[in-house]
Amino acid sequence: MRNRSSVILIKDKQIALIKRIREGNVYYVFPGGGIEVGETPEAAAKREALEELGLDVTIGKKVATMSNQGNQYFFLAEITGGTFGTGRGEEFTDERRERGMYIPQWVHKDQLLFIDLKPEEMVAVINELLK
Repeated sequence: MRNRSSVILIKDKQIALIKRIREGNVYYVFPGGGIEVGETPEAAAKREALEELGLDVTIGKKVATMSNQGNQYFFLAEITGGTFGTGRGEEFTDERRERGMYIPQWVHKDQLLFIDLKPEEMVAVINELLK
């Protein structure tokens, strides 16, 4: 697996997540994706926010790095423009990918313990950020 980069967007104690439905499984991930050759983790996070959420963002501090067959970086971000849910990345436009459904959603922090969030270690990170 290649290195990945994700954004953490928080608004009114809600977190922007992607609900994934794939092969009968339902789980949630942070908006993000693979880091392209020559791209910084911050640039990848910014690009993925636009592709997956339809949002322009300013990338803030890195709050976590998880390792699992590559590194995944998580950055706090602030929305600077765009409309939530209007992402036009290939996960939304390439019907031949057969990778299931991607549904952008705002999820209240109190619901994080009741959903299958991947990676699950990020629940504690989010709770710490919202103290």
